Amino acid sequence: MSASFWQIFLFGTLAALGNILGGLVLFPSKVQTYAKASVRLILAVGAGFMLAVTFIEILPKTIELWQRDVEHSTATFAAPMILLLAGYLLTQLLEHTIAPHFHLGEEVHADEGISVHSAYAAVAGMGIHTFFDGVMIAAASELSAGLGFLVFLAVALHKFPEGLTVGSMVLAAGKGRAGVLTATITLGLTTLLGALIFYIVGEGVTSLVRYALPVAAGVTLYVAASDLVPEINHHSGRSVFVTIAMFFGVGLFFILDLAVEGIFH
Repeated sequence: MSASFWQIFLFGTLAALGNILGGLVLFPSKVQTYAKASVRLILAVGAGFMLAVTFIEILPKTIELWQRDVEHSTATFAAPMILLLAGYLLTQLLEHTIAPHFHLGEEVHADEGISVHSAYAAVAGMGIHTFFDGVMIAAASELSAGLGFLVFLAVALHKFPEGLTVGSMVLAAGKGRAGVLTATITLGLTTLLGALIFYIVGEGVTSLVRYALPVAAGVTLYVAASDLVPEINHHSGRSVFVTIAMFFGVGLFFILDLAVEGIFH
């Protein structure tokens, strides 16, 4: 196996564990209290980091790929932007049809009660999103180890809150620890599956990265700008700490981007 395979496998596995850990913290009551109290700040840091990595790294890299690989330069800007938009709209479609009750970062209490069908529909909808998380990790890692690391961090920062939210929905549907573990492990496995499938298919299709990367970036952009930011703002009001956390996420990206560039170049 190549070095890129082991990097993709490691990052996919660690991201998957974030989903599972998010569900597990629902059971020790003290840990759950601290986790839910800090989830908004984690989401804010994650949103800032995801927006930064999408606009500063992923989109420029995507344009470079199309300029390098496509002969007709007039199509190089329109095509990847259409794919980006497709990824964004695909996430809108999934979250408001397949999983209309799911809102990443929203705290769901067991006593609120939701149907089992709604809970599992949310898991199914999020499974498609987590699959693209894995695709994006793999596609970025195929371009460079440093970019793969940055994208992994962007994905990992929202994995814990994702698992916490899905686990809360399963509990609210009347399921216990086994149901929460099943749901979060499923989400984690779809992340790893997305990464491995892209790696296997991409070995025979060298141009696949330039198509997959903008679609996955559109999914990430939706999660950051249309899921996380509105949810954070809605539940946090005018809290200055949330704004600081989001700016911290952006600043963290620039620091790590410079560090990664120094390490890998």
